[in-house]
Amino acid sequence: MGKIGRNHPCPCGSGKKYKHCCLPATQAGAAGSPTNQMKISLMAAIERIQALAADKKAAFHELGVFLFYSDQEGDAWLLEITESDAVQLARGGARLEVPIDENPETIEINFSHTFAFRDRQLVLTAYADKAETQLERAPGQQIHAAIRRLYKRYPKEMLERMHVEPEHGAGA
Repeated sequence: MGKIGRNHPCPCGSGKKYKHCCLPATQAGAAGSPTNQMKISLMAAIERIQALAADKKAAFHELGVFLFYSDQEGDAWLLEITESDAVQLARGGARLEVPIDENPETIEINFSHTFAFRDRQLVLTAYADKAETQLERAPGQQIHAAIRRLYKRYPKEMLERMHVEPEHGAGA
């Protein structure tokens, strides 16, 4: 796996260069710091998009590999680009509980759907029953452009480091 370059964007999603953000903390031995920063940033972004959805305002926001959007009907979604996962954050202006499991090392979001584009429309597939839903009010063009930007901006090695494969049981 490749090394994160000093001049690459920081994987915590702050938008700063790695050397000006988390590199000093990593070198000082505070490896948990980027996760804590991301947790705070992620929760703040979720609360912000839920508030916009409650006001029924259309909005779009990027944070690292996460995309947030709300529409004028009060629905809000969180999309994770590298794995094409999605979870609804608000419905009809009402906030929904965010399925996030946190521990000192990682942030795990229990996504309910996967997403894909078909005929320039965002289509969700539920993990539970494989039902497909087309989101006609989703900002498809903005989402698609953000995905292209992400893959140009971050090295492949960095994108792979953003996910930890779950352990598959205890083996001997």
